[in-house]
Amino acid sequence: MNVNFDKINRFNLPKAADLWSVLSNNKLAFAGFLVLILFVLTAIFADQIAPFDPLKTSDLTLQPPSLEFLFGTDDLGRDIFSGVIYGARSSLSLGLIVTLLSAFFGILVGAAAGYAGGAWDDFLMRVTELFLVPPRFFLALIIVALFGSTFFYLVLILSFTYWTTMARLVRAEVLSLKTRDFIEASRALGASDTRILLHEILPNALPMIITKMMLMVGQVIILQAGLEFIGIGDAANINWGTMLHNGQHFIRDGWWIIAFPTTALVLLVLSLNIVGDALNIFLNPQARSAYYDKSI
Repeated sequence: MNVNFDKINRFNLPKAADLWSVLSNNKLAFAGFLVLILFVLTAIFADQIAPFDPLKTSDLTLQPPSLEFLFGTDDLGRDIFSGVIYGARSSLSLGLIVTLLSAFFGILVGAAAGYAGGAWDDFLMRVTELFLVPPRFFLALIIVALFGSTFFYLVLILSFTYWTTMARLVRAEVLSLKTRDFIEASRALGASDTRILLHEILPNALPMIITKMMLMVGQVIILQAGLEFIGIGDAANINWGTMLHNGQHFIRDGWWIIAFPTTALVLLVLSLNIVGDALNIFLNPQARSAYYDKSI
């Protein structure tokens, strides 16, 4: 007997109209979406937007914001506006790469542990807990101090410390989904474990995964800024943490050196969190139902 397993999937897939309803009825979500798009476009077209080389020094030091220098200059005469523009590219690039790598390994470990269960579950979760014991910031600090702080090493270090949370979340979701009736029906009809996991369980866990990934991008950006702020970073790449590190000594004479990078950092992380919540409502059937049922 030929069985079309797709017919027994229990997806409640969202439509484009659902996303527009969430954004149009939630001004905060709409504003966060616009801000995030602005940062993404800024990162992509940084070369065309920035008027100066952000690393180029000049004699025009500690210049306040003006028509020539929109965000002023720092103690070495570097343009703050150009630094903020290129900092968006640096932060988003690192955040996205680390998030994708962390999500890949986290989903792999979490799905295998949750679906296999038994000894495999115990072993994989004990390994995961080993990486959760050391504080993330101090672990990254030690590794950066020992091996360097180039972009490549930062990607490896942050990916090394962020996959554990995704693994635990995916495992919990898989444990919940694998006992559902439609999974039992698929198994009874002869679906393989691989098909059940890839075509039914993980797609149903997708809302949680995407929401967590959006939040993770913001967390990575904050951690990167923290490492750069204390002076451990890649001097070849301009970023907001380094700008804050350099500007902390000139708060009285040049408030703009730290004000604009701080504002950009806050807006980007806040927009990522807001859009993450909106995507959860858009992708999660239960969240969509609760959202549409409430009075607006």
